[in-house]
Amino acid sequence: MIGRSRSRREISLRTREALHGYGFILIWIVGFLLFTLLPLSETFHYSLNQVSVTATHINLDFVEWANYSRALFTDPNFVELLVGYTVETLVSVPIVLIFAMSIALFLNLKFRLKGLFRVIFFLPIVITSGPVIKELTAQGAASAPGIANIPAVVDFLAQLPRALRSPVEYLLTSFILILWFSGVQILIYLASLQKIDRSIYEAAAIDGASSWEIFWKIILPSLSMATLLNAIYTIVTLSHFSENRVIRYIYNQTYDVRGGIGYASAMAFIYFGVMIILLAAVYFFLMQWAKRESK
Repeated sequence: MIGRSRSRREISLRTREALHGYGFILIWIVGFLLFTLLPLSETFHYSLNQVSVTATHINLDFVEWANYSRALFTDPNFVELLVGYTVETLVSVPIVLIFAMSIALFLNLKFRLKGLFRVIFFLPIVITSGPVIKELTAQGAASAPGIANIPAVVDFLAQLPRALRSPVEYLLTSFILILWFSGVQILIYLASLQKIDRSIYEAAAIDGASSWEIFWKIILPSLSMATLLNAIYTIVTLSHFSENRVIRYIYNQTYDVRGGIGYASAMAFIYFGVMIILLAAVYFFLMQWAKRESK
């Protein structure tokens, strides 16, 4: 009888804990269904139609996949923007990760005013949201276009292959904006660094390991999962950035005479598909690297 009462108490406790957990995520599930899944399904429905908005209602003319084929095969501007987005993202992600890891290693040291430096490096996250970044970008504060006009840089870019010229020029002119996206990544790396047991460093130093060997053999493998998380976060952040040229082009096509809501919806789903492919490729590459480092 005592064993049965204990099991009933355990079951009831587990049930209560499960209900508490479901209660916490229920708000998110309802919000996702109402404000994300339903608009996504409606947008996909629009992408299969030619949409015309009148004063009284919305007219839908079913055109199957015509909007998608138009975006991919007859709209060179959109395809060029997609290629540019892919190249720029692949260039930006390693720069952000390297910069964030370097700053996190610096902030993990013991020195005065360390809290102030953390605020300074996290402050751009606040700036890059809302109309502030739009105004800064309009005034040229987020880029350094003058670098690409330096004669030595112009000659260097002219000698590069055409496939490398565009990403290198983007990196030179937009590195300020790229580094602005490093605040959250720095905090994630810093949290991961602080989880490493100090005794591991001491044991490595006793065995005669140099600082360089400690970094490659201890620190970098310990940050493998943080690197994966930061890479995914960086891609998502760059992809939904308000000043993203692909997003602005899709937005402008929404109410354009030659475009429309249906055509813009199709482009949005294509853009979403490209982002998913990028995320899957980066996830697979970094996950394989993390598995090798963990062995």
